[in-house]
Parts: sequence; C-alpha cells; structure tokens
Amino acid sequence: MPRYLLLSDIHANLTALEAALAAAEGRWDSAVCLGDVIGYGPDPNEVVERIVGLGIRTIRGNHDKAGSGIEDSEDFNPIARAAVEWTHEQLTPENLRWLRELPAGPLIDGGLAFVHGALLDEDEYVFTVEGAARSLREATSPITFFGHTHVQGGFLLRNGRVEAFRPSIATESGFVPMELDTDTRYLINPGSIGQPRDGDPRAAFVLFETDRQRIEFWRVPYDIEAVQNRMEEAGLPEPLVLRLAFGR
Repeated sequence: MPRYLLLSDIHANLTALEAALAAAEGRWDSAVCLGDVIGYGPDPNEVVERIVGLGIRTIRGNHDKAGSGIEDSEDFNPIARAAVEWTHEQLTPENLRWLRELPAGPLIDGGLAFVHGALLDEDEYVFTVEGAARSLREATSPITFFGHTHVQGGFLLRNGRVEAFRPSIATESGFVPMELDTDTRYLINPGSIGQPRDGDPRAAFVLFETDRQRIEFWRVPYDIEAVQNRMEEAGLPEPLVLRLAFGR
C-alpha cells in the first residue's frame, strides 16, 4: 500500500516547496497536489517544472485556471488579480499548456478522493462545519483530501456528528500524528505550502500511511525573507510580500 505525500496551494513559492520536499524525502511513494500550483509567488515556472519533474499528479485550482487564461480573474480581489496577470506574463508556453490541461477534481485513487475546494464545486471554500457536512455526506470515499483554504486540519463525520480539528505543531520542524478510525469519514486539508493562512508561516503538508491509516500533519520553516526579496524584485503587490511572514 502506498504512502502518500499531499501538497496543496504551493502558490509559486519554490523555496517553501523545496523545504517541504526535503523534509518528506524517503517518506512517500505517491504524491498528489491539490491545486493552486501558481499565483501570488515569484516562481511560477520553477514550481511547475519541479512538480512535472517529480511526476506529481495534480488537479487544478482557481489560480491555475486564472493564471493560465482558461478563466478570467473577475472574481479575484485587485491584489490577487495583479498577481494573476503578472504570473500569466511570466509563464512559458509549455507551462501554460500543462496548467491548462490540469484536470478538475475529484481525483479518485486507491479509495481516496482528492479535490481542490469541495466535492461538487472545485472553487468552494470549506471553512465551516456546515460546509464540511455537505461534502462529508456527499463523499463516496471515507477520506477526502482538500485544499483551497490554506488552513491545515479538517473535519470528521462520526455517529452523525461533524467536528472540526486542527493540529498543533510546536517544534520548529516536525509533525503530529493522527490515527484514523474505520467508522469515521474525513475531510483532511494538508494546509498551504507557499502561503499558509492559519497563523503559522511555516510550509504545511501531510503524509498518509495507508496501511496504518495514519496521518502526519507537517510544518517546516523556510527562508521567507528570500522569497519576499524575489517578490519585491518582481514588483508583486506589497501585501502579498508582507503576509508571508505572518501566515495570514
């Protein structure tokens, strides 16, 4: 049974991606990216090429659609729209083609489901117990991995009741384990690699051991200042530069 590496919301942050891959080295057999490979960050081509080079199966996110031009960015706020437009101008023809061909979720593999937002709407944010309840009751898989919110953690459905959970990883770099129950249905968010928004600026990802039914929620530090410097040099909006340091 494979060990999965779950990545999401990399957002063109190569430094954070490399830190996560280094921490996960030797710990996974199969990897899935839950979307938003690009957007916000300074390294769109480099991140796409790293993901392609590793053969990581990837579903599309809203920034992948907007940045590659298959959807407009009218629903984005002005700061995000400016980053989308900059990103589109930077992408090589080969990387634009790869992004445009990314499939929508859900991806089903090994009895697991992988989506960007929600099961029936790839652009829906699942923040609340109420929103999670809809996806949990629609799920045909006992475990669904989702992204989009940039918040590590998730929701579970047990005995008809939906609950939220959030890991707490106090050490500078490391993980907390979570054992899964066979009679429980889960929505699990690995968090964001390149732009966390849960108050923790460290890159976030998940490792899942299918044979043991064990999740590891990981956080790893990376050189945020180096990324901020590249963003400033690229002329990306200042709020996007500043927020990296706060994980908001």
